[in-house]
Amino acid sequence: MTLFDTLKRARADDWRAYTDHAFVRGMADGTLPEPCFRHYLVQDYLFLIHFARAYGLLAFKSERLSDMRAAAATMHAILDQEMQLHVKLCAEWGISEAEMEAAPEAGATMAYTRYVLERGLSGDALDLQVALSPCVIGYGEIAARLMADPGTKREGNPYMVWIGEYAGEAYQQVAADAIAALDRGAEGRVTEARMPSLARTFGQATRLEAAFWQMGLDRSP
Repeated sequence: MTLFDTLKRARADDWRAYTDHAFVRGMADGTLPEPCFRHYLVQDYLFLIHFARAYGLLAFKSERLSDMRAAAATMHAILDQEMQLHVKLCAEWGISEAEMEAAPEAGATMAYTRYVLERGLSGDALDLQVALSPCVIGYGEIAARLMADPGTKREGNPYMVWIGEYAGEAYQQVAADAIAALDRGAEGRVTEARMPSLARTFGQATRLEAAFWQMGLDRSP
């Protein structure tokens, strides 16, 4: 069992609330109102800017060259793959990249990104990896499940582009690499006494992910 599996099991209710959120179900059946998705996309673009910084911090905190390279590769994937998906989708709805960069951050965006950065600044590389993991690994898990589910609406579903991107081979490899990196980061750092603290970090980050979906659903500032 990977460390990620162990953390998910320890915070199963939080994980379920995040991965089976109403926002996710709305993308699956195509009923999510498009204004909610647009609001989410703009905020996720701002969110990813901070997450790219967090992976830069992870590279700094890493002690092994291989871990530095892994962190840098994920930062590259965020900046040059994931953010471009947002630019493409928002352009289809008449939202420019300049408008996204100028948009004010919602409270849920600030809460989550600052929490992750705080864990990285106050803790070690493993604390930061655990705080990052619900996002980078969770999106891959959610999209793969939706893609495999025969109940997911394919024809005429405007959210299949999002599902397809995160269920695609490139992002699935990013998620798999993050799981492996988490296990490498745990070597020599995880003790029985430390697990409750890591589980708390994982649970808090997962709850903040669910709050991020809810922010999109409510279109809250």
